[in-house]
Amino acid sequence: MDFYDREKEIAFLRGERDRAAKGGRFTVVTGRRRVGKTQLVRRATEDGPTVYWLVTRRAETDQCADFLARAKEVLPLSVYGTGLRFGALFKALVEESLRTPFTLVVDELQEFWKIAPGAFGEIQEHWDRHHAASKMNLVVCGSVNRLMDKIFKDRAEPLYGRNTGLLHVQPFRVSVLKEILAEHSPRYANDALLALWTMTGGVARYVEQLMDDGAFTRKKMLDSVFRLDSSYLDEGVSILVQEFGKEYGMYFSILSAIASGHTEYSQIKNDVGTDAGAHLAKLENEYGLVRRRLPIFAAPGSRQSVYEIGDCFFRYWFRFVWKNMYLKELQRFDFMRNIAERDYEVFSGRALEQYFRWKFIEEKKYTRMDSWWDRKGENEIDLVCDDEASGRLDFFEVKRDPRRIDIAALRRKSEAFFAKNPRLAQRKVSFGGLSIADM
Repeated sequence: MDFYDREKEIAFLRGERDRAAKGGRFTVVTGRRRVGKTQLVRRATEDGPTVYWLVTRRAETDQCADFLARAKEVLPLSVYGTGLRFGALFKALVEESLRTPFTLVVDELQEFWKIAPGAFGEIQEHWDRHHAASKMNLVVCGSVNRLMDKIFKDRAEPLYGRNTGLLHVQPFRVSVLKEILAEHSPRYANDALLALWTMTGGVARYVEQLMDDGAFTRKKMLDSVFRLDSSYLDEGVSILVQEFGKEYGMYFSILSAIASGHTEYSQIKNDVGTDAGAHLAKLENEYGLVRRRLPIFAAPGSRQSVYEIGDCFFRYWFRFVWKNMYLKELQRFDFMRNIAERDYEVFSGRALEQYFRWKFIEEKKYTRMDSWWDRKGENEIDLVCDDEASGRLDFFEVKRDPRRIDIAALRRKSEAFFAKNPRLAQRKVSFGGLSIADM
């Protein structure tokens, strides 16, 4: 698949590189695994002298020897000998940057916690000493949110406050997904677009895998995901076990419960069999995987909260892969696929609501939007969208099938909404339906 989008991100990274000519720049690039950080940084730096280091869990001296050989292809470094450590190598690079402008990319920086935890202090020492006179454009990338936060946001850590720029790489916007699918399948159906969104959430690697596999319809996407050689099936474990560490079992149980539709705290607690409050708080505040949702306009302390997995891929993976992992062990990929096909329409209906939230955010149509529901669960409105500039409230019912949209029922539900929010009763109001046809 070709490289798509990221014009603003590339412009930002190249701007930082240009500014480095007048004093070293230190940019941190974060984002979930598979979102395309490495490709983005490579694209942004390919037109200038760049040395690249992907940190792995190999021995530090072996990695330094390999990296030094590559760096010497770009820079006139006078470093020799065996048994090199990162600190000595970084010192030589910083000193060379006093004379020569170049970009140094350190990818998967958090891996130094395993192989050379002292590396962070060595970066601080040499950066503090020379960065004002340096011409180095230092770009570091990391995928493990917990560790990257510790490295750069913990006041006790040596690199706290050292970065001059921060870029958080997001999944593809919905307009980009439409562009990608249109280029691969000009006559695509909106059902295919919804399936692509539901299964990937716009994460670059998963989109690329499906496009390269020729999976341009919902059926072919399911065929691609649920088969013997599918890397998709192991993705959740590959990514999250490293993120969560030894406690991953509890986190997986919570995420599985939410993905299955048990979104209230009492339901989650019953599913996991113990108090889940501390783990839910971490999933929301540290890992950014869970969103605590309240009815729109509800007070922050309202007890009507529910929990939602914000990442479409993980919501789909926990519902249809992790929940049925025993079938994978039995190599019953056909049965896994049948379950996903059977429950797809109900599951994707919720994904469609999130799709329209992302679409409206991209279009900058509203200043606030979310669902609304009453305490008894008798009235629920899929989307209430607030345009504070015009003073208008737009109420939407979201259904896959436009024939199932009932505007009269939506108007009745709005009466319950205004009874709960009387201060909004004078707003201009509109009612509408959103379906797969409006994507």
